[in-house]
Amino acid sequence: MTSPLSGNRVAIIGGCRTPFCRAGTLLKEVTGVDLARRATVELVHRLNLDGDLVDEMYFGQVVASPLAPNLAREVSLLPQFPTSIPAASVNRACASANSAIAQGADQIRQGYANVVIAGGAESLSNVPILHSRRFSETLVGLGKANSLAGRVKLIAGIRPRDLIPVAPAIAEPSTGETMGQSAEKMAKENGISREHQDTFALRSHRLAAAGTEDGRITAEIAPWFPESGEPIVQDNGIRTDSTLERLAQLRPAFDHRYGTVTAASSSPLTDGASALLLMSEDAARSLGYDPLAYIRSYAVAALDPGDQLLMGPAYAVPRALDRAGITWRELGLVEMHEAFAAQVLSNIQAFESRRWAKERLGRSEPIGEVNRDRLNVMGGSIALGHPFGATGGRITLTLANEMRRRGVQFGLISVCAQGGMGFAMVLERR
Repeated sequence: MTSPLSGNRVAIIGGCRTPFCRAGTLLKEVTGVDLARRATVELVHRLNLDGDLVDEMYFGQVVASPLAPNLAREVSLLPQFPTSIPAASVNRACASANSAIAQGADQIRQGYANVVIAGGAESLSNVPILHSRRFSETLVGLGKANSLAGRVKLIAGIRPRDLIPVAPAIAEPSTGETMGQSAEKMAKENGISREHQDTFALRSHRLAAAGTEDGRITAEIAPWFPESGEPIVQDNGIRTDSTLERLAQLRPAFDHRYGTVTAASSSPLTDGASALLLMSEDAARSLGYDPLAYIRSYAVAALDPGDQLLMGPAYAVPRALDRAGITWRELGLVEMHEAFAAQVLSNIQAFESRRWAKERLGRSEPIGEVNRDRLNVMGGSIALGHPFGATGGRITLTLANEMRRRGVQFGLISVCAQGGMGFAMVLERR
């Protein structure tokens, strides 16, 4: 991207998402494909979109099903669309949906597409469970064995430990640290107190509860209709009865003796999907759509995973601002993914630090001071939940909608991701 304004301007027309529900609860029987399809069908109906106009689709997913590894292609095969739509699935960990949106935007900006659907989905209730290597080799051997004696010999070689299932770990492969352990490390090294984390988590729940109560959040949700029972119309992770006193009673989740990060100050494992409609400015105008916002710039960054793993936004944000040609002071709203309260507070600390700017970024001035009244104004992932592949779509849609409601010109998205990566995007309205 040589210039934020080069090529076709990319409009965000609208979007929607399913309810975000804690893994193992209301959506536990639903696949990621079905969640993504639900969000996409609702998007088509709400925006009265002719499916034949869609040029491409991009969806993010982190833990893909072996039965449907290309989520985006399964969505593009819905009867609302022609079978000729190319589709690709994207995995940039927690920034997967953001990367899907960015890829769709790039196709439009380059002139290769006019209409793109992008988003993401995750069913963390249905992560694939693997066999041990020895048991897998035995199963392969049984398929190749051409005699009963050979099969019996293979079965006799199985040991109890070979039958232990292997579940995907939410950990950093290069260091072996879980995300929670990384957040704990950041809290210690940056001096982020337990009280500060609990206060931030409580804020997330209270703002999410307010946004649900007044309808701003639920307006973005495509209800899920189960085979029996009432429709699911809102997120089920928001704690309306949380207090600082209750949060203070929780034990640390990752370092039981010296830790400060708890389940309450961490985003929960969640099921859900999101979908957004992107168009070139010319296509939006010709089709009579009034865009919510435009994508002005984006940036990605990476750091050594052995350092402070979730500090990627502190590197990506200044790049996105530079590419947008604006400063932090011009931002009217900021949406930061809340993987952990310690992670958000650590990145905010870096944004405001002259020392960080000088030593890490080679800049003479801090990125900018964070106005809490403009940050995550309807709560964030700590309260709403975090379906890895879908969160970026939720954040983008919420920011665009709130920018319109408040008449804000510029808004910022930031997301930390596994592997020491960070993503940032600037939206604009004009």
